[in-house]
Amino acid sequence: MTPLAITSLILAIVVVWGGLIASTLFLRARPEVESYPPGGIDDHREDLGIIEHDT
Repeated sequence: MTPLAITSLILAIVVVWGGLIASTLFLRARPEVESYPPGGIDDHREDLGIIEHDT
């Protein structure tokens, strides 16, 4: 392997594994959302049946 290929491989490994480690540490520090933004009314759409459209 050429030095450029090895450098690209190492860079890709650092980006992928570094992102995995960073996201794991972030989720361990803040596991759930503490508060949601205001808005978004629950309209119980899942309670209704399938919507049928006239075509």
